[in-house]
Amino acid sequence: MDNIISVFRNNLPWVWVAVTIICVVVESLTLSLTTIWFGISAFVMVFLAFTPLPFVAQLFIFVVAALVLLIFTRPFVKQKLSQKRIATNYERIIGQIAVVTKKITALEKGSVKINGMEWTAAVKEDVSLEKGSKCVIEEIAGVTAFVKKI
Repeated sequence: MDNIISVFRNNLPWVWVAVTIICVVVESLTLSLTTIWFGISAFVMVFLAFTPLPFVAQLFIFVVAALVLLIFTRPFVKQKLSQKRIATNYERIIGQIAVVTKKITALEKGSVKINGMEWTAAVKEDVSLEKGSKCVIEEIAGVTAFVKKI
């Protein structure tokens, strides 16, 4: 038993390296901004493991540091990462109604006008949209708006 404890104490930095790796892998799989703080705390513990601190003290420091990071920095980081993206021009027109300015068929692209801008348009279904008819923008692929008959 003493031999096992001795091996554990001699390899304590490697234990913290393993905990760091496990926490980072779990965080990369979940992206919840929870286990990353434990991973950062474990990384700090790698260096503290070279000091004569007993394992129980190291474990206490690890838990306290991780909880402090989790409670005080997670909300700030989560807020910074989840700031709203500004929709670009093409994202804004999806779902809006457009007017056909050039006939659109299943075999031939046409054009639509929306918000004062002309877009190349196509349909995915076997339908025909005549000039002057209204349609809904379903999707944008490159510079082509895929539309659906209303």
